[in-house]
Amino acid sequence: MSKTLKVAIIGCGGIANGKHLPSLAQQPEVEMVAFCDIVQERAAKAAEQYGAEGAKVYTDFHQLLAECDAEVVHVCTPNDSHAEITVASLESGRHVMCEKPMAKTAEQARQMLDAAKRTGKKLTIAYQNRFRNDSLYLKELCENGELGDIYLGKALALRRRAVPTWGVFLDEEKQGGGPLIDIGTHALDLTLWLMNNYEPKSVTGSVFHKLGNRENAANAFGPWNPEEFKVEDSAFGFITMKNGATIILESSWALNVVEIGEAKTLLCGTEGGADMTNGLRLNGEKLSRLYETKVDLGSGGVAFFEGKQETDATREARAWVQAILEDKEPLVKPEQALVVTEILEAIYESARTGKTVYFD
Repeated sequence: MSKTLKVAIIGCGGIANGKHLPSLAQQPEVEMVAFCDIVQERAAKAAEQYGAEGAKVYTDFHQLLAECDAEVVHVCTPNDSHAEITVASLESGRHVMCEKPMAKTAEQARQMLDAAKRTGKKLTIAYQNRFRNDSLYLKELCENGELGDIYLGKALALRRRAVPTWGVFLDEEKQGGGPLIDIGTHALDLTLWLMNNYEPKSVTGSVFHKLGNRENAANAFGPWNPEEFKVEDSAFGFITMKNGATIILESSWALNVVEIGEAKTLLCGTEGGADMTNGLRLNGEKLSRLYETKVDLGSGGVAFFEGKQETDATREARAWVQAILEDKEPLVKPEQALVVTEILEAIYESARTGKTVYFD
């Protein structure tokens, strides 16, 4: 493979323009050569702003895969199309970064993983919160055993009133759910990764649609249309792992709560604890005294990304490009992302049936 990676973007909406395109544009090894969107104007605008000379514009991803010479595809479409586009891209010989969540359903996610294994191409899911300064520092502490055996985690993705009113976020058919699958997925991925525990035993879930039917509701993005609000406004999960560890997942777009925060985690281990509630805080016991300390993340760096002042999205793009060029495993492995999707699906199923879901 040449040192320059040719990348195609499928889906040129908010997440592509907000994260993927500007982050890829900062990678000197990358040329964006093809852009696809069902709205041609969006693809054309993205190509004009970010495309290499002669970049192609498409409205049909099948045509893009058949015609363009891209080696890498970024899938930035609604959740219900992740699997179809990713599988087709892998089978056409491309490496794929797919936006989170991995897929709308666990079965679709398994199809994506099977395609990656069958084709030998790299597949990663865009969980960029792993690349934050606090996440990377805490991961190193966990791997060094500073927290000991981590037996309790809280995955937090709570908004008081911040319901996304654009695109298809409120469309259950397109997205598969609301805040749980949208932002809860980030918090769960971060918590599982830090605990290095991907073996769930059982899941009990609760899903609520209590505030979504309100007219002229207070909202960071302006009032939502209650008739379009087809997904939950909050969801919660109680997850027991096979080794006995417990994870509590809390997610909301609209909830009467003051303490908010997205993609945050709280960990409790035998040797210490950590949380991201107000910066990264560590706590424990030394010399028969309790201690609490706040980590200064503004000085120095993390070994994995030493000396680089980058956003989490730019780090994500750089690590992905390096994984391809150096033929390494990506930091976010599809097997891990599959477990996230399986747990999310189990929370929805448990809430629907009123029963605990057990994993074999």
